[in-house]
Amino acid sequence: MPSTNRRTFLGAGIAIGLGSLTGFSNVKAQDADSTSSAGENDDEESLDTWLATANDPQTHQVRDHRYDEPPTVYLGVSNTKSFSPPAIKIAPDTTVTWEWIGDNEEHNVVATDGTFDSGLPASESGETFAYTFEEQGTYKYVSEPHADAGMKGVVVVDSAPSSEYPTVDKWLAGTNEYDGTITDRMGTDLVEITTGAKGNDGHFAFEPHAVKVSTGTTVRWSWTGNGGAHNIAFQDADLDGETIHSESGVHFEETFTETGVFRYSCEPHHAIGQRGAIIVESDSSHG
Repeated sequence: MPSTNRRTFLGAGIAIGLGSLTGFSNVKAQDADSTSSAGENDDEESLDTWLATANDPQTHQVRDHRYDEPPTVYLGVSNTKSFSPPAIKIAPDTTVTWEWIGDNEEHNVVATDGTFDSGLPASESGETFAYTFEEQGTYKYVSEPHADAGMKGVVVVDSAPSSEYPTVDKWLAGTNEYDGTITDRMGTDLVEITTGAKGNDGHFAFEPHAVKVSTGTTVRWSWTGNGGAHNIAFQDADLDGETIHSESGVHFEETFTETGVFRYSCEPHHAIGQRGAIIVESDSSHG
């Protein structure tokens, strides 16, 4: 059974002592200038660089768990010397749990700035370590025995976007810097949305990506010709926009006659954040 000390916050002093283990001192030295303390965010380039050298059995993406149950990160999945998932985003006051899979390798969980520390490396399957993140910031961490081999992770703590439409907030969280702002086009007969607009690290966005319109409004999607092929695939209605196009021009439009929230995405680029939403309300409900 793991000791009580294994789950006890050891503080920065012990973290510095453990940092003398092979490889970890180099990681801390390289990261000293870019690691944020509590309440501070790393710049995007620094986070990208960190993730580029982290092992991940899937993809180098920051998985957004702000609307989900508190996440669990697994250590040593399939002998990959990785955290799975290695990069997560959570809301403040969320508890993250790390669980050992038991791959006959010893692992631990140590923040590069000393914020949290699971203790000495261990290999017991089913062992867990938990930490509650109270303040916003970017928290990088490693497994000390395998830091040089790429066993790195990060927890990004950031408040979830909030509007009066929770369904839209959850759908668009983490996409194209969505912050809860809904573009109001009530009372307009025709609204045009750019497809393949700049966003999500390329031309993989809709602009605007959250729009409120009146019943009877026609929404027209115009392709820029950038970002490869795109389509309009709705989640909440059977609308015919799923044909994929790569050339510029208007390739789909729809007149919305019923109230509701209509979520959609570009299927080829859904996973990287090319998603949008149309909110349809009657004029009498506006204002």
